[in-house]
Amino acid sequence: MQPNEITEVLDRPISQELLARDLTRLAYVAKDGTPRNVPIAFTWNGAEIVICTTKNAPKIPALRNNPAVALTIDTEVHPPKILLIRGLAELDFVDGIPDEYLRATSTYEMTAEQRVEWEAEVRSLYRDGMVRIVVTPNWVKLIDFETTLPSAVEELVRQRAERQAEDA
Repeated sequence: MQPNEITEVLDRPISQELLARDLTRLAYVAKDGTPRNVPIAFTWNGAEIVICTTKNAPKIPALRNNPAVALTIDTEVHPPKILLIRGLAELDFVDGIPDEYLRATSTYEMTAEQRVEWEAEVRSLYRDGMVRIVVTPNWVKLIDFETTLPSAVEELVRQRAERQAEDA
């Protein structure tokens, strides 16, 4: 997919709505060669998906070994809106708590007092830092079931139209 095609899809209003959400599903190949798919908080900075995790997370050595990832950001309503993203994960080990982690978790419902306590706990727990998993999209697809469909369903629609044309 060309960069301008990726930008066009990501700039669509539905894509922007999905990129403003706080949870994605990260798919990657685990160290033992089996697939993993984990829900995880993220932020979109306009060019990259940024996911923050612990330095000892099992996904870190797996992503070092095979950085190919797939992300799904979707809604829970009918018809669903689904943004599929593929890319390569770059690992950025940082001291302290990345701003992206605090931003990604800012939608969590808590009082101001709970937020202060939560941030203190986070800073205590991750005192040795975190890892920023940065994914620059190299392939994207938006499925809204109104203007775009999964490719297999698009094929069925095309086949049905051909049958109907033959029957007419």
